[in-house]
Amino acid sequence: MKEKRLDLRIPNEERANSAKRTTDILFKLNNTLPFSDEYDLLLKKLFTGGLGENCYIAPPIYINLAENIHIGNNVSINAYFKCMSAGNIYIDDDAQIAMNVSIITNNHDFYDRPVLTIKDVHIKKNAWIGAGSIILPGITIGENAIVGAGSVVTHDVEANTMVAGNPAKLIKKLDPDKF
Repeated sequence: MKEKRLDLRIPNEERANSAKRTTDILFKLNNTLPFSDEYDLLLKKLFTGGLGENCYIAPPIYINLAENIHIGNNVSINAYFKCMSAGNIYIDDDAQIAMNVSIITNNHDFYDRPVLTIKDVHIKKNAWIGAGSIILPGITIGENAIVGAGSVVTHDVEANTMVAGNPAKLIKKLDPDKF
């Protein structure tokens, strides 16, 4: 996956406006009765990158650039979902994300820290991310994969596998015919 770089010393009005827009909507969303009509409208307003049908997204959530998040159909995201989304985050259909999961697309250059290094993250169809897990920049979680609770994912996760730990390691292969 190709890395993008963003120098934070260079003013970027478009990015600043996008971050403010996200912050303003999140404040309203996180202070609105969950699953009300108003809440649903705010979700649609927030996720301009795409929000599929029949999604469950429990508050509170924390995001810096919501337009970079693309959510498929029938996705379940529990409370305390956190995203550093300078890059794109793709969450495919039927994915399940447990409570207190962080998805991070950006880091700082080791030697020139005002420069962000950015890599997209992709959570594929029917993946399940366990509570308290952290998905690092550039990671793809394969179709039907499971990330055990509390894991730190530093490498791609193959389809039909379960990983867990810090760093996450293969625990077992899953039978794809059972999905």
